[in-house]
Amino acid sequence: MKNNKIRFASILAALALLTGCNGLNNTSSSSSKKAATTESAQTTEASASEDEKDCCKDGSTDCCTETAADCCGDDAETVLGEPEKSDINIGYLNSTAHLLAFVAKEEGYFEEEGLDVTLTQLSSASELVNGLEADKLDAAFIGSVPTLTFQSQGHDISIFGGAMTNGHGYVIKSEYADKDELGVEILKGRNVASVKNSVQDAELQILLKNAGIKIGEGDDEVNIVYFDSQKDAYAALMNKSIDAASVYSPYASLAKSQGYKVVYYCAHEKALENQPCCRQVATTSALSNNPNTYIALERAFIKAYRFTQTDHDATVKDVKKYIDIDEDFIETEVYGGYSVSSPDPDKKGTLTLKDTIVELGYTEDYDIEPHYNTDIYKKALDSILSENSSDDVYKSLKEHFDDYE
Repeated sequence: MKNNKIRFASILAALALLTGCNGLNNTSSSSSKKAATTESAQTTEASASEDEKDCCKDGSTDCCTETAADCCGDDAETVLGEPEKSDINIGYLNSTAHLLAFVAKEEGYFEEEGLDVTLTQLSSASELVNGLEADKLDAAFIGSVPTLTFQSQGHDISIFGGAMTNGHGYVIKSEYADKDELGVEILKGRNVASVKNSVQDAELQILLKNAGIKIGEGDDEVNIVYFDSQKDAYAALMNKSIDAASVYSPYASLAKSQGYKVVYYCAHEKALENQPCCRQVATTSALSNNPNTYIALERAFIKAYRFTQTDHDATVKDVKKYIDIDEDFIETEVYGGYSVSSPDPDKKGTLTLKDTIVELGYTEDYDIEPHYNTDIYKKALDSILSENSSDDVYKSLKEHFDDYE
């Protein structure tokens, strides 16, 4: 562990990051790869008629479909198709929750899939959605609740993958709690900073409702004070008038290092188990017009997930390049049992959350089906499994997808 002076400096540096933008762009030529792909495709086409019966072990040709890679010796790009667009800009927030993008970038998985990806940090879900609709972003990691509310308002955005499950909660000043996880009851009579249209706020309202605690300014009520971003809500703890605040990773670890107590971790609340936090989002039209691009992107995220499961130390170092806090904090947020970062779309969990926020009055009910694309993830995962059929990590992703699609 670093000494207190270094830790304090790290915290200040992390807070300073919250307003910034971070764009990284590594450019490489893909001409040789394209040439090799073209040659491979021509060879495959010429020999397909005589070899196709031997393509599958059982003598059938069912495996030679657009969703299966390498069944006839072809790579994923040949079978699935070359990405329609290679220059990709992905938006993210200052959160360890979005580590799939960080790892995919640093470990070269985007490049493996023929993509030249720039990562851009923004401050809020609204900025991310605006970036998508202005064609400044091709994909973004956005909180599930704002994604659902934006969809209900008619925005042309669709979920096509996952990012993190759980990973948020609330913290309170130490004068009001002598230990962590005392529950929402300790918020009664307190002013609580939160972010409207966020999964953190929705979860708090769920827990308050279940506990029979009203929202208001009375001694037995919880007064929720709304801010525009998580950065602003957390910074409000410095004000005497604010007693507690919402957090998502890595704010909980930062808060504990500064002496605050955790009110609750959502991962430890029965009512909030397996809560989809943030999702992979793009415009619906982009997913329709550029399916190969997004399948390639998803393949990179799936590979990144495997890396996070097999190399913890390198994952922490990759994340630190984008979220500049102590590595101990990153280790806690990523591997401490408070969250899971997975590319799975988790459609069932998100549909349950949608019904909940409709009940809470966050938004009107709407037809989500045109705005939930699980086909891209399925094709990406199937293609990787056909190349790595015995890999336990990829098989576990397949099992989870089949259960929660």
